[in-house]
Amino acid sequence: MELKQISLDLINRMNKNTLMEQLGIECIDLGKDYVVSRMPVDNRTHQPMGLLHGGASAALIESIGSMGSTLLIDLEKQQPVGLEINCNHVGGIKSGFVIATGKVIHAGTRTHLWQVDVREEGTDRLICTGRLTVMIIDKKN
Repeated sequence: MELKQISLDLINRMNKNTLMEQLGIECIDLGKDYVVSRMPVDNRTHQPMGLLHGGASAALIESIGSMGSTLLIDLEKQQPVGLEINCNHVGGIKSGFVIATGKVIHAGTRTHLWQVDVREEGTDRLICTGRLTVMIIDKKN
C-alpha cells in the first residue's frame, strides 16, 4: 500500500490551528512509504533544563504516523487515531532543528505501524527513535 502523493503545502495547511502548528512541525518530504517532517528546538519545544522535551519528540512521532496514515485511507469513511506510542530518547539537543523520518512498517485494514527516527539536522545524530501504532476507525454518520 502506497501513500497518496499530495502537495506538501496541502499537508502543512492541514496543521493550521493544531498542536503541530504550535510546535512548528512542518512536513518537508513525502514518499511512497515514508513521511519526513522538521521541528524547531526552541522555547516551544524545550523542557525546563533547556533541552528538547521528550513529549515534543513523542508529539512529532505521533504527528508523522497519523499524517502518513491519513494518506493511506479513505478520509470520507475512516479516520486514524493513535493507539500506542513508544519512544526511546537517546540524545539531547538544545537548539536548531530535528528531522524526523517515519516509515510505514505495516499498513493493514485496521492498524498501521510506523517506525520514526528523530535526528539532529545537519549532523544526522539520533535524538529519539519510536514506534507508533495507529488504529483506523470508521467515521460515524
